[in-house]
Amino acid sequence: MPRSVLAIDAGTTGVTALVVGEEGSVIASGYREFEQHFPGDGWVEHDLNDIWSATLGAARIALAGLSDIGSNTADIAAVGIANQRETVCFWDRETLGAARRAIVWQDRRTATMCEEWREAGHEPRVAALTGLRLDPYFSGTKIAWVREHDPVTWANVESGRVAIGTVDSYLIARMTRGLFHVTDASNASRTLLYDLHTGAWSAELCELFGVPVEALPEIVPSYGIIARTDPASFLGIDVPISGIAGDQQAALVGQAGTTKGS
Repeated sequence: MPRSVLAIDAGTTGVTALVVGEEGSVIASGYREFEQHFPGDGWVEHDLNDIWSATLGAARIALAGLSDIGSNTADIAAVGIANQRETVCFWDRETLGAARRAIVWQDRRTATMCEEWREAGHEPRVAALTGLRLDPYFSGTKIAWVREHDPVTWANVESGRVAIGTVDSYLIARMTRGLFHVTDASNASRTLLYDLHTGAWSAELCELFGVPVEALPEIVPSYGIIARTDPASFLGIDVPISGIAGDQQAALVGQAGTTKGS
């Protein structure tokens, strides 16, 4: 039986799961929405437990479709993940439960903080290192907000109990029973904490935003053998996680932009 890939797109309003065949055809699909939370003017949050439940639900539906072609989960060769970017997640490293709601990419609560950083003259240096502006869109500003306004979560970050990451890193932690805390450059580069020149977390920017680098995920290649799913945690599947990409970068590949200039 030809082997397939389970592709997961963890978006802003829901999770799509596709079983994709060797020739790129979609064999089966599933989708689950999750709730949006708007606790303040310009604030947008997600419950990480809802995202995980939607991921499991969408994947179950897609995998159930394998029986229609006389196949089963044993024919899944790997898992790939695309995700909403910039959304910042906090979870307990041991229980893998949410430490607090994720602050979503659309959230604008850090607008005043960004203006203060700009007035202090930080934007040129931030732009030189990251290629990005000081804007509430990006994860580093959201992490700084949690540091200032959520002392319970932040104490657990500083003690090492709580991890910080983007949606891809949270899903991989859940799929691997917490054995891996990783992300890729397409996600890291949207945090305001990633140095484009070194391809690593910037100690200078982590200091500016008050982020302990040890709380952040390891940056790994976007493809290859990145991690391996734990069958007890992820629907009985024991396969490599072989791809990570932020959704916009993944769309480029999906449109056959696989070579420079294409």
